[in-house]
Amino acid sequence: MAGTRSSATEFRVLLRQHRVAAGLTQEELAELSGLSTGAIANMERGRSARPYRTSVTRLADALGLTGRAREAIVQAARGALTSTIPVSDNNQSEPHTQVPRQLPAVVRHFTGRADELETLTAILHQPASADASVVISAIAGTAGVGKTALAVQWAHRVADRFPDGQLYANLRGYDPGQPITATDALARFLRDLGVPGPDIPAEEDGRAALYRSLLAGRRMVIVLDNASEVEQVRPLLPGTPECVAVVTSRNALAGLVARDGARRVDLDLLPLADAVSLLQALIGSRVNDDPEAAAALAVHCCRLPLALRVAAELAVARPATSLAELAHELADKQRRLDLLDADGDPRTAVRAVFSWSIWHLDPGAARAFRVLGLHPGPDLDVYAAAALTGTSLQHASQLVDRLARAQLIQTARPGRYSMHDLLRDYACERAAADDGEGEERAALTRLFGYYLHTAATAMDTLYPAEKHRRPQISPSATLAPPLADPAAALTWLDTERGCLIVVAAHAADHGWPGHATQLAATLFRYLEVGGHYPEAIAIHDCARRAAHDTGDTAAEAAALNALGISYLPQGRLSEATSHLEQALSLWQQTGDRSGEARTLGNLGNVEWRQGRYRQAASHHRRALTLFRETGDRVAEAHALSNLGIVDERQGRYRQAASHHRRALALYRESGDRTGEARTLHNLGEVELHQGSYQTAISHLEQALTAYRQTGDRVAEAHALASIGEAELHQGSYQEATSHLERALALSRESGDRDVEAEVLNDLAAISLATGDPSHAQTQHAAALALASQTDDAYQQARAHHGLGSVCHASGDSGQARHHWQLALTLYTELGAPEAAQVRTQLASSDSSLRPELAAPG
Repeated sequence: MAGTRSSATEFRVLLRQHRVAAGLTQEELAELSGLSTGAIANMERGRSARPYRTSVTRLADALGLTGRAREAIVQAARGALTSTIPVSDNNQSEPHTQVPRQLPAVVRHFTGRADELETLTAILHQPASADASVVISAIAGTAGVGKTALAVQWAHRVADRFPDGQLYANLRGYDPGQPITATDALARFLRDLGVPGPDIPAEEDGRAALYRSLLAGRRMVIVLDNASEVEQVRPLLPGTPECVAVVTSRNALAGLVARDGARRVDLDLLPLADAVSLLQALIGSRVNDDPEAAAALAVHCCRLPLALRVAAELAVARPATSLAELAHELADKQRRLDLLDADGDPRTAVRAVFSWSIWHLDPGAARAFRVLGLHPGPDLDVYAAAALTGTSLQHASQLVDRLARAQLIQTARPGRYSMHDLLRDYACERAAADDGEGEERAALTRLFGYYLHTAATAMDTLYPAEKHRRPQISPSATLAPPLADPAAALTWLDTERGCLIVVAAHAADHGWPGHATQLAATLFRYLEVGGHYPEAIAIHDCARRAAHDTGDTAAEAAALNALGISYLPQGRLSEATSHLEQALSLWQQTGDRSGEARTLGNLGNVEWRQGRYRQAASHHRRALTLFRETGDRVAEAHALSNLGIVDERQGRYRQAASHHRRALALYRESGDRTGEARTLHNLGEVELHQGSYQTAISHLEQALTAYRQTGDRVAEAHALASIGEAELHQGSYQEATSHLERALALSRESGDRDVEAEVLNDLAAISLATGDPSHAQTQHAAALALASQTDDAYQQARAHHGLGSVCHASGDSGQARHHWQLALTLYTELGAPEAAQVRTQLASSDSSLRPELAAPG
């Protein structure tokens, strides 16, 4: 396995080196080779399957490779891993193993469908067809016929055959709002499979390739519910026969059958006997007492399970009314609707049942049904219901309970409710007819105001020192949950994140641009610190579009700035720079010096990531000047910290410590505990480089305590890595390994590739120091691959430095000089002090004495 892993690393490193040497961007190489930009990006990140021979040939031709250089990259490609994720020992990068169990609960009193269940099981036992590599069942049928119930019932029955879990997605193909795109569904599935946010590719092709690679070798059931078209489904299909996919749709999905080898199961109305049996299970003995009336009721419900359940609940709620009377009432209601819609569509029967059921609600509950249908998200809680209805929390809870008992909404999970898309359609239809546009807009304005105010409250709890930098949100008239505790605030944001993204998109597209821009700006830090980069890009792009369409230049600049920051951790540096430069131009147009300064600082961080320290320091000094002019003391501390980090990387430790101490004083003066913790961390880093290991550990442990109190797991990983490095230098290898392995786990959970590369380099130094050069080589190679993916030149240099030491310890002086020379080139370009140590090692490499082995970097 070691040879295969090395080939995979070699291919992506060689590809990137040749591209950079040719002076080409990924976009330019894509154009020359005829491959997609996403495919090239994924090859360089090690996130694509083994490249096809034709693709390698195209790349070699586009790069102008001949002779040995061409042979080397072709051989490396042949040896690359089939999987997109390196097969792992304890120090290789891989997603955290998770076994998702996402199937919804089976429907109560599932009745009938024995033939269809048998058909699905028979399909499972059939070998995949010649034109398909995976078993796909497509359940098609009219709305309300029970497609989802059948798919979920069957998936539960066979779940024990698929020990690696189940994935489920409601694609909302027929909701009034926008369906879930395959791109967004893939992002969610990748997260559920353990991929951190920064590692989720930007393009749909890259996400689909990674998704299929993660499913390879696993036995899983994937239920894709409520699809509207084939292209919404195709990227979500697994690629191996160990997995099975079940798709439900009102559409026949003919393309899925013809091209992908799906077996279609057409779901018809329930047979009359089964429809009556369902009524009997739901209503009880009254059905047995009057089977003719029960049969009439089933016929009036057009034998559709959804309509039967709604009608049965109404019968249970009126025990004194005979089934014959109920059937007569429904028949009368249906005759009136038939005069308006006589096309024989079974949905007419459903509308009749809905109308009949709602006619028996009190006016408040009927209105609640209408306005709850306006909610654009996948589900809601009682607080959101109170906002939509404009009532108290207690009254809203009663209304929600009434609708749930009437089968007009259902419990999605404890405390959260959803609405069948047919019911949502009908609710919106009635809201437009009965309430009018003004009331609809008022209800949604209350809802968006509630989400905005509550999100702001949660952010004020989590990040109080940044309150002045977020939009000032007016109090909501709707009661919000108590969020004074940081854990409660974070839980609310995590629970509502999906709804908040959808709300921002709906607000941007339907006439609430201010809500969209303010919500995005409010959530910025939460999405950044949490590593929710796909969601961050989605919401900030909504804000950018809304601001641009309304001419709100300041909001557009803020959104562009946030987009730039969101691209940075994913290694998408050109996109980050482009958005930040656009933001800078807009800030300068508006004369917003504070915004200009923030964006300058972010541009400095992009330069720092690329090892351009002089340019980074220039940006940070300009930001510092502007912050001082505007009197923003917290932002001034940020700029000082950034300057200190640049100085530290260049070996100017006294200047770095001075900057950090001045920043620390400002943070303490402002009461910014988060900033104080980060500055103590930065001071510890400087002291580590100065050899003051115990002082460094003291400061780092103070920072670690603060990070754990605020739940900042990204920063916690940084601190643990630094403590481990200090212990490494002290020769405390066991303690260092413990801290570094914890940092490695956290960095993989959060997707922080920079820390992961740093930790792997440190662990490699421990392996070499404790007599395990083979393991050290593997760890350094993994660090080099990661650092190459993120353009982290410093960690690339450390990896080459360490690989040189490994080769020298193994007696391979030629390879040792090769890696040391690469390290020296990178360190020199960076202006890093480690260059002097490498020069010494190169000068003495021909000596018979083994050079003193120090931890690289």
